[in-house]
Amino acid sequence: TVEDALISAKNAYKSGRHAIINKLGEYHTSKKQINTTMKEYQKIVNSFRRWKIRGAISIKPTQIGLSISQKECYRNFEKIIQVARNAHVFVWLDMESSEHTDETIEIYHTFFSKYERLGIALQANLKRTENDLNDLIGIGAKIRLVKGAYREKSSISFKTKKDVDDSFIRLMKTLFKNGNEFAIASHDEKIIQKAQALSKKYPRKFEFEFLKGIREETKAELVEKRFVISDYIPYGTN
Repeated sequence: TVEDALISAKNAYKSGRHAIINKLGEYHTSKKQINTTMKEYQKIVNSFRRWKIRGAISIKPTQIGLSISQKECYRNFEKIIQVARNAHVFVWLDMESSEHTDETIEIYHTFFSKYERLGIALQANLKRTENDLNDLIGIGAKIRLVKGAYREKSSISFKTKKDVDDSFIRLMKTLFKNGNEFAIASHDEKIIQKAQALSKKYPRKFEFEFLKGIREETKAELVEKRFVISDYIPYGTN
């Protein structure tokens, strides 16, 4: 439930970490379902403010109307941005399967010019991401780098773990060299070590992001070393 997610966010905060809450589910086409999702995100944003928690929300465009129309999605996202602006809460745009990459980047461009506390996830397993990353760095975008969890065609994506890891490390180096504000979202020990080494060479404003309940010891060690850590907390029935 939303309440469980908020309790989880409070607990993360007590452990010196930030929280990112995401409602599970995508491809909503029912207005009723979209409205419920909207209300829940707005409730989360206002709860962070009330509790003085450093929290964020992470939204999938198809949760708030993209599966109906672009217009519906933009209208709803505008409402969420309004609430987030009033509460000074950060908003992440989750990245979905490759059929939505262009649309999601377009949404980001449109709203980042209005609200700068906005970030976007990019997937290292997609071959196009290097170009997307450089374009977005060019406008000062805030980027969360993930490996990518969607099953994609081999013509557009890297398939082996080694190729995905190599791509992730390549993109991460670009972020440390040229990025503005970003997140390294990985549970991979090798990548976490590499990021720490890069941070000594290129002091940047960045954070590590982990799923709730995963690598708890590593999180504690990184907090101890004064790195910023966020727990990504999914909730819901999907």
